Amino acid sequence: MSDEDGIQRPSDVGPDDAPPVEEKPYKIVFEANRCFGAGKCAEVSDNWELSITSGVAAPKTYFFGDDDLEHNVRAAEVCPAKKDDGCIHVVDRRTDEEIAPDPHGDGTLSVDW
Repeated sequence: MSDEDGIQRPSDVGPDDAPPVEEKPYKIVFEANRCFGAGKCAEVSDNWELSITSGVAAPKTYFFGDDDLEHNVRAAEVCPAKKDDGCIHVVDRRTDEEIAPDPHGDGTLSVDW
């Protein structure tokens, strides 16, 4: 379930009732505790909205297909949290690799639990 650093595999994060991988091959791992409400994600993606009440962003859906990949990747790339490494992570559920932001360049999940 996790490596020696305690970082979970992307497939271990999220609900057990996820849609089939064939239908929705991508997922979002969102570090909501790192979000400081810049709203850049909501500017570039229809899947993201910024709550006026909490001041924190949230995705409308955590699982999606190819049609929604580009704008969710863009949301992850523009997120300024974590010193520009972002708190939005787009993961390919078929390979268990992080697509964006992927600051390490190796597909490992770059969460900061």
